[in-house]
Amino acid sequence: MTLRIAMAQLDMLVGDITKNTQSVIDAACKARDEEHADVVVFPELTLTGYPPEDLLLRSSLDTRIESALAKLLAEIRDIHVVVGYPRRIDGELFNCAGVIYQGQLLVEYAKQELPNFLVFDDKRYFSEGREAGLVDIKGVKVGLSICEDIWHPEPIAQAKAAGAELILNLNASPYHIEKMGEREALLHQRATEVTLPIVYVNYMGAQDELVYEGGSFVVNAKGEKIMQAPWFEAGLYSIDMIVDDSQPNKVEPVAGVIAPALGVEASVYQAMVLGLRDYITKNRFKGIVLGLSGGIDSALSLAVAVDAIGADRVQAVMMPYTYTSSISLHDAEEEANLLGVKYSVLPIEAMVSAFTDVLAPEFEGYGKDTTEENLQARTRGVTLMAISNKKGYMVLTTGNKSEMAVGYATLYGDMVGGYSVLKDVFKTLVFKLCRYRNTLGYVIPERVITRPPSAELAPDQKDEDSLPSYDILDEILRMYIEEDQSAEAILATQKFDRETVYRVLRLVDVNEYKRRQSPTGVRITARGFGRDRRYPITNGWHIGE
Repeated sequence: MTLRIAMAQLDMLVGDITKNTQSVIDAACKARDEEHADVVVFPELTLTGYPPEDLLLRSSLDTRIESALAKLLAEIRDIHVVVGYPRRIDGELFNCAGVIYQGQLLVEYAKQELPNFLVFDDKRYFSEGREAGLVDIKGVKVGLSICEDIWHPEPIAQAKAAGAELILNLNASPYHIEKMGEREALLHQRATEVTLPIVYVNYMGAQDELVYEGGSFVVNAKGEKIMQAPWFEAGLYSIDMIVDDSQPNKVEPVAGVIAPALGVEASVYQAMVLGLRDYITKNRFKGIVLGLSGGIDSALSLAVAVDAIGADRVQAVMMPYTYTSSISLHDAEEEANLLGVKYSVLPIEAMVSAFTDVLAPEFEGYGKDTTEENLQARTRGVTLMAISNKKGYMVLTTGNKSEMAVGYATLYGDMVGGYSVLKDVFKTLVFKLCRYRNTLGYVIPERVITRPPSAELAPDQKDEDSLPSYDILDEILRMYIEEDQSAEAILATQKFDRETVYRVLRLVDVNEYKRRQSPTGVRITARGFGRDRRYPITNGWHIGE
């Protein structure tokens, strides 16, 4: 006997329970009629979208979920639907997976392992489940699990002890650079522990800073991956299970298509594109406007914007000042032409002069310093926000993680905007991503990649005049931010001098107030500046004590 399972790797809108419910109905009918599936499996919390955060605290949540379940029970027939949702039972809210068939809710499983670290806050909302979830589908005893359950041996072992012959795991597992390989190694371990095949269905789409890259896959009882859905593509992906009572392993997945693996640069770039596209689309912005400086960060941001929503909805604005080089003017124009976007040149000298004139009485007796540099950045921010307000375009900021870490960005200036695709991308990776993007089509001039980076806020200014080289800076930042290593641990590597390490770490610590005011952006690493890393702005913790 063959059991066909369709994995529904879909993009939902958080909070739109009505629309999400209809998407489940449509996908279930398609899985039944076109894929000829016996079972369709949806990700964790599909009905609310993921993560719903404090929408789970809304008083109307319960009635909305009950209405959604009633609609699913009424409208879907002749296919088993396994779907995730929150549900209140005896006064407690659980993260549930329900199995619906022929108008009945056959079984309801509550997630047992509730993650409460990094970007996860499950214990803020949910109570822990305790019982295994088991359902008979065409004579196969199917065990249910939800996301974090698979990272612990107990829930899967419990399902096996209850008689499970196949495990379905519903996920909303967010992307970061190392996550793809971690999942595969994990399922190999878990499947071999219980000698059962596992179907891992992952969410696909983006929600604010989080990106879900799909990549749903299946391992057999030996932990071997035998089917892999595409990355960053929504859709239904089916696999057949051969069911043979005479075999030691009753259920054996049939080998299917394994989507090719993605390199680091390819996966990061696609995550940036998906994150921006969903943010613009789900928040119903008309388009994107960004400042194009002729530098590498804005060049990469522009390429991502065009790949996300199309050149016809993107406007690039060059805002030259006294220190803007002719090279920057030329390169910015070339970038805009290569990508086919609307391009405007709006000189800001008159506006900066107006600010300076008004402030002259207040500045009397003070020498020039970064105040004048910041006025240039803030004038550009005002210009972009005015265009945004008038046209309904969202301002895309262009700062990278290295800059945000050490505070080399101007509040209410180049930090102005609604979203950032480079927020979690170190400068050294920016260079690699530019070269990767040019392999898909030449859009970033070579000189933009090879020129020494400069904010061009003062004569002959270079980033490395006041910062270590980016190779050194990014390695220190990686160890401090992503690995939580202390100053002494970083120094113990004998790669860096004490003065440089202490200076960089102090810059990171004292600029938390800036990062709190920065726009959200795509999470790329396991420790991004957002939900992952929560440090107090006001504190008396001193480096080296």
